[in-house]
Amino acid sequence: MTAPAEPFVPPPYPYDRLDPIKQIASAHPGGLIDLSIGTPCDAPPKSVVKALGESGSERSYPPSIGTPAFRGAASRWLNRMVGTELTEQDVRATIGSKEVVAGMPQWLRLRRPDLDTVLYPAISYPSYAMGATLAGCRAVPVPVDDDWQIDLTAIDPADAERALCLWVNTPGNPAGGMDDLEAAAAWGRANDVPVLSDECYIEFTWDEEPRSILQHGLEGVIAVHSLSKRSNLAGARAGFYAGDPELIHYISEIRKHAGFMPPGPVQAAAIAAFKDQNHVRAQRNRYERRLQAMQAVMKEYGIEVALPKGGFYLWVPAPGGDAWALTEHLARDAGILVSPGEFYGDQGSGHVRIAVVQPDEMMDEALARVQAALG
Repeated sequence: MTAPAEPFVPPPYPYDRLDPIKQIASAHPGGLIDLSIGTPCDAPPKSVVKALGESGSERSYPPSIGTPAFRGAASRWLNRMVGTELTEQDVRATIGSKEVVAGMPQWLRLRRPDLDTVLYPAISYPSYAMGATLAGCRAVPVPVDDDWQIDLTAIDPADAERALCLWVNTPGNPAGGMDDLEAAAAWGRANDVPVLSDECYIEFTWDEEPRSILQHGLEGVIAVHSLSKRSNLAGARAGFYAGDPELIHYISEIRKHAGFMPPGPVQAAAIAAFKDQNHVRAQRNRYERRLQAMQAVMKEYGIEVALPKGGFYLWVPAPGGDAWALTEHLARDAGILVSPGEFYGDQGSGHVRIAVVQPDEMMDEALARVQAALG
């Protein structure tokens, strides 16, 4: 008789592991400065909040794929950003982007049950690997190079043959790398593997123009976007995916049956947000100032850290490679809570990630606290 399979036991959520360090930071006389999670602190535009409250769309079920107005606004926004020629037919709405990242392997496996592997960057957002696990798939990390870009040449051909998909993330979380998306799209087409490009930080690139995998054609690729960061709407949960017509149609039909549908008022707010670039320019300026402020904090510790190519995280090398020790020092000295790099993959264990998501005055306070502690 075959022994019953063991039930799945979810691992600890990464940020829950910070609770003891959070208590240390909270005990600082000035209180906690939480830079561990990328939660926006700044206000969305008043026009967006107004649209959220006055849409009149809360009474009826919204379309699962998004209203034509939402999909049209999203497609026009991305066209303005990167010069694509999308229409509303190329876009589908999501409830933020994390549910798509975590759910995509399940949906793709229904389409290709003979495949069982999800490829993703070895330094990356934990939900790529967890999405594979929740789908009963193999989560196979792909090494990144010294610039924190995914190394496509390092993919084992045996893994490519079993791959449901390859995830790329540009700008990357946590290290701010900028992948060669044209090369990623070409690799996927050559290996018959869908390439999924998480582009939620697209408007926070610092040294070059924004980039999308959709600039290199729609065949075999999907781009995932979110308003959580660009418009400070993380609590509203609004985003979209766009790309290969057959793939997005298949996925949208599954999501329709499962009842995934962004709320109507949220779609109305998203339309207002997509139309307004002024608030994004202001947010870029805030994040750039805050990155520089935290770079100065690290310099007080004798740690030279480069600003990222994109995103609003500092990826800081820990002295002696001991990320947990640096995490605790920051908590004790200044009440600052950051994330050890192992949360983002074993290859990141010698770093910490600092999310510059507190107001400017708190960034200045962080520097003052460190200077006082180090004398």
